[in-house]
This record gives sequence, structure tokens and C-alpha cells, in this order.
Amino acid sequence: MANSKSGDSSLDRLVRILGAFDADVPSMSVGVLAVRADVPLATAYRLVDQLVAHNFLRKDPSGSLRLGFGLWELASRSSSALTLREAAMPFMGDVQAVVGQHTQLGVLQNDEVLFIERLSGRESVVNQARVAGRLPVHRTSSGVVLLAFSPTHVQESYLRRHPTASLPGDAGADDFRRVLGIVRTQGYAALEGLVDENTTGIAVPVLGQGDTAIAALGVVVARQGVSVHSVLPALMTGARGIARAVGARPD
Repeated sequence: MANSKSGDSSLDRLVRILGAFDADVPSMSVGVLAVRADVPLATAYRLVDQLVAHNFLRKDPSGSLRLGFGLWELASRSSSALTLREAAMPFMGDVQAVVGQHTQLGVLQNDEVLFIERLSGRESVVNQARVAGRLPVHRTSSGVVLLAFSPTHVQESYLRRHPTASLPGDAGADDFRRVLGIVRTQGYAALEGLVDENTTGIAVPVLGQGDTAIAALGVVVARQGVSVHSVLPALMTGARGIARAVGARPD
């Protein structure tokens, strides 16, 4: 695609336009979109018309723009995340039935945890993770598990890009590296008050070949009154079931 005067391509601008929408700002005018996507207003109008024509964006009766169903349709046709989610759902349901709190599935994506499914109940505690939402790796139990069960070069590369990565009370990357080793040895991460001070995140890896995590299965429970070790058996059983269902582990 042709480059603009600023040097970015049409594809770059399209990606920024689609990426401007999120859970906090699900709709906006073309003017706001142009600012959020850092695209000239005239260019934004032209690209928006094309995206609306392909159903990648849609206009509300008020004229505000939202993401269209065309994106969902494309993703649903062939997606590794969808395959993983479908395989995980029965096991996540079992875990959620036992624990009675948020049960979620996340994968490592560009130095963040991308959550591809979450099951919750009416009495579930506060949880910042959202389906299709992201959180920093070193700020979630799922992220710590995913990184701990990644190859060493992936861990070191992450720490080089995030030299201040740490957990509360840690001095920095060296302490965080030590935490990753502990999590890998014990097979799970249980972190209190990391995202919300009143909750504990507990996560285990869904392991593939070479004992590398292909996903993290986790729960978010109240910080007080819930024993980590009462939750772990259900999580570990669920993680093994998911791994078998996607063919990552033999029966």
C-alpha cells in the first residue's frame, strides 16, 4: 500500500483506526477517531467509508462509529484463539463450578496477557481482566505463569525490554527473575493484591511440547478466606484437560 507523507502505509493507518476502539471507548465520532488514530481528518473519512462498506466498522443512528461484525466474522472462521477457547470451555466450566469465582484463559501476546475467555458468577469478586483485553505480564498471575513457562530466551528478552519489571516488594528484574524460577518449580503462581488489593490471582500453565506454556488457566478469588491449595487441584486438572483437548499433550 502507498505510503503517506509521514511515511506510514495505508495498512498502518487502517490498523491504528481499528485499534483505536476498546472497552473504555467503544464508539466515537470520525473526528475523535482521527485524533486517537493519529490520522489526518480527510484520510480518516476516506478510510472509514471503506471500512463501513466492508462491515469492519458500523455507524450508529447518531453517526458514532463502532467496530463491525465483519471483524468478528473473519476471526471466527479461522483462529487459533478460537480453537483454544472452544477446547478450554468445558474444563473452564468445571473449574468455575468448583471455585465459584472468575475463571479465565490467557495467552502471551506482545509482552502482555491477552485474555480469550472468562467465566464469572453473580458473586464473583472484582476482576480487571476482560475478554479480548490485555494486562501487563508482570502485573497478573496469568502473565507470570506464562513467562515462567516460556523458554529462557523469551524470559531474558522480556526482561531486557522491561528492566524495571517487578512485583510489589521486589527490587527489580533480578528479583523478578527469581520469582519466575520459583513459579516454574512449584508449577503455579498465586499473587495477592496485584491488580486489586482485595483479590488473589491463582494461575497454572497449560503445557505443550517441552513443558512450554501455550496458555494460562487462572482464577481470581477473594484475598481472605480462600486457600490457594484448595483451588489448585481443579486448576491443574483443567489445564491438563485443555492440553489434551488441543493435542498439546497425549492422552
